Amino acid sequence: MKRRVLFVCTANSARSLMAEALLRDMAGDRFEVASAGTEPTRPHPMALQVLSEAGIAVDGLHSKHLADLQGEYWDYVITLCEKASRECGAVCLPAQQIAWDFPDPAPANRHATFALTLKGLKERISLFALVHQKETGLKTVNYNPVTVFKALSDELRLAALLLIREQEKLCVCELTEALDVSQPKVSRHLATFREIGLLETERQGQWVYYYLNPRLPGWLTQVLTETAAGNATLIDTPLARLRAMVDRPGVPCP
Repeated sequence: MKRRVLFVCTANSARSLMAEALLRDMAGDRFEVASAGTEPTRPHPMALQVLSEAGIAVDGLHSKHLADLQGEYWDYVITLCEKASRECGAVCLPAQQIAWDFPDPAPANRHATFALTLKGLKERISLFALVHQKETGLKTVNYNPVTVFKALSDELRLAALLLIREQEKLCVCELTEALDVSQPKVSRHLATFREIGLLETERQGQWVYYYLNPRLPGWLTQVLTETAAGNATLIDTPLARLRAMVDRPGVPCP
């Protein structure tokens, strides 16, 4: 499964857009990449120019607001300035956060400055891709029963897993509504299950959906089946809230 990487800076007009294009060009087969800004504007023409001159595709690059990505799961969030590092924390949990500090080339508005920024980003991103190369392939998961049952021991976390099992696929905003808890809390619980191999993700447009890992061992599948059969009341109320979402305008889900 591809690891998901989000680059963040203030305007999402130069540094983070360039980083998005670079990583996608270098290792798009191993990473799913996006970028956003805390105060987005529009792509800087000179950023697009130096990317094109380097033979890197710029099709589809556009500035996005960080808040619009709040409901999505990210494995890594890489901030490219101190301001973005301070502001993105609550939005991007539970992603692993990495702070880089690259000066904004936009104020200079010089081709040489943008080219130098591109060179620096390329060096840093090459190292990132190399270091994380071993983490991006399919891993054989050792389903240690102690780890599994520890993860299942939290009532809210168990309810989230049983909901996903019942509905087959759910996104964070659906689980937030169904469980009546905050998005960061839901994301942390989902990250726990994903980390130990119980859940996988699938991207559909701007939404990331969670589903049970189809490679779960037989004993674990049986545990979940019998738990669901004998404890339906755990998800009765969340299921009712989930079904009510269809009839409620303004709920942030497709």
